[in-house]
Amino acid sequence: MDDPALVESLRAGDPQAPGLLVDRYQGIVFGLCYRMMGHRQDAEDAAQEAFVRALRSIAGFDPRRPLRPWLLEIAANRCRTALARRARRPCAGSSTIEDRPDPRPPLADPDDLAGELERGLAALRSEYRLVFTLFHEQNLSYEEIALALSRPVGTIKTWLHRARAQLADDLSRRGVHC
Repeated sequence: MDDPALVESLRAGDPQAPGLLVDRYQGIVFGLCYRMMGHRQDAEDAAQEAFVRALRSIAGFDPRRPLRPWLLEIAANRCRTALARRARRPCAGSSTIEDRPDPRPPLADPDDLAGELERGLAALRSEYRLVFTLFHEQNLSYEEIALALSRPVGTIKTWLHRARAQLADDLSRRGVHC
């Protein structure tokens, strides 16, 4: 079943359609949420909230739009809301997470580029990390990302350029060579 048919099934109240939606998109929605939240349980919560919101809002969805960017927009908004709530919570210690030293050992395996990329991505601004993830991991086009984030295509290109530049600079400063 293609996406327009799935949307029509959801609107018609087909009891199997929500399961099909989740099965089809849970990987990319969870991946986005995990990348933004940085914690598995928080990402699971955000992804679940995103699907609930999508199912509640499916009647207002424009079937001429692609479904995937719409779902990712909802997921990104859920993550931003959760991150804002997290930022308002008082910390247990006197220092913030950014002030604490990284407890992980330095790069032990020179071939652990994936781990180094994870550390570099975690240091990016959330908008840059989100655009980088949507472009490089979810393979969305500039236009799809712009639609999902309700931003102009030029802004998306700028954020992606800055994300790449900051990631390259961070990796270089830490002595990681690709």
